Amino acid sequence: MAALTTARAALGLLPRRRPATLPAREPAVLAVTVDREHLARYDRVCGFRLADTLPATYPHVLAFPLALRLMSAPDFPFPVVGLVHVANRITVRRPIDAGAPLEISVRAADLRPHHRGRQFDIVTTAVVDGEEAWRGVSTYLRREGTAERREQGERPAGPAPSARWTVPARVGGDYAAASGDHNPIHTSRLGARLFGFPRPIAHGMWSKARCLAALEGRLPAAYTVDVAFKAPILLPATVAFAVMPDGEGRRFDLRSAGTDRIHLTGHLAGQPT
Repeated sequence: MAALTTARAALGLLPRRRPATLPAREPAVLAVTVDREHLARYDRVCGFRLADTLPATYPHVLAFPLALRLMSAPDFPFPVVGLVHVANRITVRRPIDAGAPLEISVRAADLRPHHRGRQFDIVTTAVVDGEEAWRGVSTYLRREGTAERREQGERPAGPAPSARWTVPARVGGDYAAASGDHNPIHTSRLGARLFGFPRPIAHGMWSKARCLAALEGRLPAAYTVDVAFKAPILLPATVAFAVMPDGEGRRFDLRSAGTDRIHLTGHLAGQPT
C-alpha cells in the first residue's frame, strides 16, 4: 500500500487539465472480511482494547484503498497531495462484529466553497447483512488563492484534562503501517518539511481514534461522533484529553499539554443522525 500511495500521489502532481466538478459515477464498492491480526495491530496503535467488536474508526481504515483510488482518479478535480483533512463524522448504527463480512462503499459529495478554497466530502458506508451499520463522512479542504489564514489552534484555557498522553515519534509510522496511509508528512522529517512542518505530524484519524479509545466502556451501542481537526500534533508530543457532559452527549477536546493549543474538538451524541 505504501508504494501504491506514493505512486498515485506522484502521478497526481503531473500537470493536466482537471474537471471542475466531483465525479458523478456510482459509489465504488468493496467486499471486506476483517483480518484479526490487522485489527489487533490497529487496536494497539490507537489504544483500543482487543475485542470482537470493531472500533468506530476501523471501517475508515478498511475504506482507505477505495477512497485513495477515487481521489487519485483522472476525473477527480484535485490532486491528492495537498488536500487537508479538516473534519470527520462517524455514525455507528449498531456494533459490528469483527467476524461479519462487510460491504464498503465510497463516493465523493458536496463540493462547496470555503474561505480558504474549496472543500468536499468523502462519504463511506459499511453494510452488514444488507443493512447500513456504519457511515463516515470525511471533509477535505483544497487550499486555493491567498485568503488570510484564520488561526483556530489557540483557544482560551479549557477544563482540567481527564488524561495526559505521551505521543512518541513512532506513532506516525505505526499508524501508517496499520492504516495503509503512508503520507510522508506523518512518517518522514523531510516529507514533513516539504509541506511546512518542522517534523512529522500525527494522523488526524489516529487522534480521533485515541480519543474514542479513552471513552471505551462509556459509549452507547449507537451514536454519532463529530470531530474537527484544528492544529497538527508535531511528533513527539504530550497532549491533554478533556471530556465534558453536553446535554445527553459529551464534548471533548485534545490540546497540547501546557500551551492549550487545540488539536481536535469533538462531540458525541447518543443517537445516530
